[in-house]
Amino acid sequence: MKTQAGELPYEKFLKHGPEQLTQQELLAIILRTGTKEKSALTLAGEVLALARYPREGLLGLYDVTLDELMQIKGIGLVKAVKLKCLTELSMRISRASAKEGLVFNSPHLVAQYFMESMRHRETECVMMVSLDGKGRMLAEKKLSDGSVRMSLISPREIFIGALRVKALNFLLVLNHPSGDPTPSRMDRELTKSVSELGAMMDILLVDHIIIGDNRYASFRELGYLE
Repeated sequence: MKTQAGELPYEKFLKHGPEQLTQQELLAIILRTGTKEKSALTLAGEVLALARYPREGLLGLYDVTLDELMQIKGIGLVKAVKLKCLTELSMRISRASAKEGLVFNSPHLVAQYFMESMRHRETECVMMVSLDGKGRMLAEKKLSDGSVRMSLISPREIFIGALRVKALNFLLVLNHPSGDPTPSRMDRELTKSVSELGAMMDILLVDHIIIGDNRYASFRELGYLE
């Protein structure tokens, strides 16, 4: 199948450059081939139709599983893996662009940055964000995946990571798979322990943000952190 201009996606790329191609056309080039019944362009359209709300296009495919992709005739395991790698790259590029000049000076900005990558997770994940004195992100690091028990989060790992990038402050970000961001007793105990250790190290925990389903809770806004 040709594009509306009568050109195949690959020919259009060579003539006009990638910026002139739609996401469907770009994806068709990545897929390379279709089936006897449908072209790569048609196949690309069927793939993009799987995009999950509220994201559209390639980013909307981030939460689509390999099995769901392989339900499309013409998408086997190899193409499905390639598509998942492509969506992961798209997400990482999007996040890398968002980091540039990003200043975490409010809980809302922190929640906004992490919301889409964390609210769909089926297990709990704890992220640490190292900050400079002006609240700019220096680094982010996953501390735990699947549990927030203090025994699984190493204070040594937290502060070695902070010292490595010369951080003055840091944030913790946790998701609640239930969608309810209300802090639990374990969340409060974790925050208290890490905050006290940070004060001793002179690397302050400035907030602990819990991500729910399009909602968040800030320990600082709730008064759990001074």
